[in-house]
Amino acid sequence: MRPHSSKFVAFVARILFVLFGLMLVSAARPPAGLRTPDTAALLADLGGIPCPDDSAFTCVTLTVPLDHLHPANGQTLDVIFGVLPATGERQGMFVTATGGPGTAGLAYADSYTSAFDPALPEHFDIVFFDQRGVGQSGGLTCPNAAAVFYQSDARGLTPEQEAATAAAAQTFAEDCVAEVSDPGLLPYLGTEQAVEDLELFRQAMQVEQFWLYGESYGTQYAQTYARAHGSRLAGLILDGTVDLTLTGFEYYAQQAQAFGDTLAATLAACAQDPACRADLGRRPELVYDRLARRLANGPLTFRFPRPGAVADRRSFTLADLEVVAAGQMYTPGDRLLFTRALAAYGSRNDLVPLARLLYVNLGLDPLTLDVIPDPTWSEAIYYGVECQDYGYPGSTPEQRALNYLRAGDDVEGALPRLGSLFYGDLPCAYWPNPQYSGVATTVLTRPAPLRAEGVPTIVLGATADPATPVGNGLSVYQALDNAYLVTQQGGPHVIFGRGEPCQDDLVTNFLLFGETPASRETECPGVVMDAYVPLAPRSVRLLAGLPEAFLALEDELSYLPEFYYWDGVEAAGVGCGRGGTLTLVPDDEVYAFTMESCALLRDLTLTGSGSQDPATATTTWDVTTSGRWACELHAERTETHLTITGDCGTQTIAIQTDL
Repeated sequence: MRPHSSKFVAFVARILFVLFGLMLVSAARPPAGLRTPDTAALLADLGGIPCPDDSAFTCVTLTVPLDHLHPANGQTLDVIFGVLPATGERQGMFVTATGGPGTAGLAYADSYTSAFDPALPEHFDIVFFDQRGVGQSGGLTCPNAAAVFYQSDARGLTPEQEAATAAAAQTFAEDCVAEVSDPGLLPYLGTEQAVEDLELFRQAMQVEQFWLYGESYGTQYAQTYARAHGSRLAGLILDGTVDLTLTGFEYYAQQAQAFGDTLAATLAACAQDPACRADLGRRPELVYDRLARRLANGPLTFRFPRPGAVADRRSFTLADLEVVAAGQMYTPGDRLLFTRALAAYGSRNDLVPLARLLYVNLGLDPLTLDVIPDPTWSEAIYYGVECQDYGYPGSTPEQRALNYLRAGDDVEGALPRLGSLFYGDLPCAYWPNPQYSGVATTVLTRPAPLRAEGVPTIVLGATADPATPVGNGLSVYQALDNAYLVTQQGGPHVIFGRGEPCQDDLVTNFLLFGETPASRETECPGVVMDAYVPLAPRSVRLLAGLPEAFLALEDELSYLPEFYYWDGVEAAGVGCGRGGTLTLVPDDEVYAFTMESCALLRDLTLTGSGSQDPATATTTWDVTTSGRWACELHAERTETHLTITGDCGTQTIAIQTDL
């Protein structure tokens, strides 16, 4: 569950290798009862074809009942599953349920799998899918309605604010439904329906039991499947866990609190870092709160740089600040970019870095402010699922909205920051949902705690997770029949597969060898925020020389939001902060860019090209410079050295600096 359309990072899914009902298994050979016919042959029989975009996965179209609860009506829809057959001796099948709800799982299949321990795709059939309505399984989206909605002011502190908040939710619900390609699918998107698609896929693959990983909303999906078909699970991993026993009001109150807590922890981490504290100019929480108070009185105007053109005059609102603050709380790296942007405002009165982050989080083209379609995410599915899974009291849309607003009184009033996130599900009051017709009391009932008897389970969480509060995972863990809890201190939303040995080794050994953690509860180290990277000085004339200038240039490039979140696929033009153009150039192996009179730093303009190679951690520049230095230079930074060669007028430059 998430409150708005923030940019997804690639959360790496993993597999669980534990026999049903046992705690120790042989990784060398699965029991005969778990073997299936040859996967490739099965996929061929099912009409499998290569998945799009040069994926290594084979896509299978499964025709399923539109309404599993009333299949006699005969209506169907197609759901697409992607399978990567095991390359070696097969030990089982592992299925990943990605987050959201609204993520197109197939879009992440290859990137997730590439981060697995190589033994996992060797011994397991890896499965991802586009949940009904998402991506290839329907393509229902409403990005234009969502972009407008998330820029609305969602507060309820005064009657006028309440009226505006409710009106924005109603408008979004109506506009989103009107924007989707097939509104008739919306009543059939709930998780209870969706897990039955997976059950039919299991049957089609002739698998008796399989391993299921759920991340974020995927834990909601995985728990719902476990409740309905627990005997079909060999094992379960829940990462960033949703407690399904909570009502919508209870969950959103905890989530709003968690976002506020993570923001506070991020500001505190900045305060403890001398460079971050110096860049802010005063205590970080005071900078944030002062900006929020100013924006509460009305928007601030600023000039946004455009490539090779006059800067645009734009505005920045309180709703914009909260979109950025919430959207940047998901990982330690996101939090670092937020503090740098806040520092630019606090010490230099510069709103451009915050605006750059805003456009990333809203999925807007920063130059035109047009919506950039994101085939990997759907706000329509988010609400299509949420508004089926969670009921809100009231027999009419107006009553449900009023009850929601009244529930927010205590929540919003008690939280110093980001209390407005409580209203994340308010559009459900107006969403077209047949469950509200005559059966309102049943949809308000939450399920009992999941026991999952006989299914060994690992529950993963982080103390700084804003979207699925760590207490949710603890509650779920305590109710499970056979579970292990792994908690990272600090950390991101969804913690497995990010290269941290503590949790990665525990889970990997559990998957491949059946080794359980030494204790039922394990704590892993982590940080709230990545190490702070100071802002570049106001002018390169404050730097000692060319080596310091190129290091500062690399920092400003690396943490430029358009570059930091760039997918490397589509070319993009970026206005340099002090004039000129930076163009991001697609390349199969490196992150390439060109510059035309680009001034990332004051008093230093560059024209030329460069690249960052993630495989070797090397950055190169081939540029002509003007400003403080008029030179033609080649610069190359590795992990250990910075080398600069070239000519500055009649002077030949050859500098090597140890890092």
